[in-house]
Amino acid sequence: MTQPVLDIQQLHLSFPGFNGDVHALNNVSLQINRSEIVGLVGESGSGKSVTAMLIMRLLPTGSYCVHRGQISLLGEDVLNAREKQLRQWRGARVAMIFQEPMTALNPTRRIGLQMMDVIRHHQPISRREARAKAIALLEEMQIPDAVEVMSRYPFELSGGMRQRVMIALAFSCEPQLIIADEPTTALDVTV
Repeated sequence: MTQPVLDIQQLHLSFPGFNGDVHALNNVSLQINRSEIVGLVGESGSGKSVTAMLIMRLLPTGSYCVHRGQISLLGEDVLNAREKQLRQWRGARVAMIFQEPMTALNPTRRIGLQMMDVIRHHQPISRREARAKAIALLEEMQIPDAVEVMSRYPFELSGGMRQRVMIALAFSCEPQLIIADEPTTALDVTV
């Protein structure tokens, strides 16, 4: 049997609160294999986004407590990984398309620079090659005038355009796993 891309086993997580711990995840187990599409379904507040953020290790350090369980990404322990290792994994092994791209994109940097930084962080290519790849990804996401969009700031784009930029960023380093937060409510369905 092949190794799963993502393997979550009996995960229990809580957030400390004034009146005791708030149990956000209780015995979550999930396995995702290559080429598989999996949806987490649950009511608001059931822990879907918390699970996604924990897989990416994007929850603020010290803001949560994992009581039990494990998360493996391509056989490697996510919960005990060092920050340097996580930075290498994010984008290259696992990427996330956030529900609100305006908060995920840096408002002070042009779209092209943000995309090129991500691409060059994970691939040993020149600025020219990274720029060409970024433009090709934007065009693949059906963004009109991709070259012009490269020079724009996130606030200069519509919400749908920002979503497409986030999708292009998620695919830019060809990760093994892509996590889409709230894909049925906020993501651009035309792509």
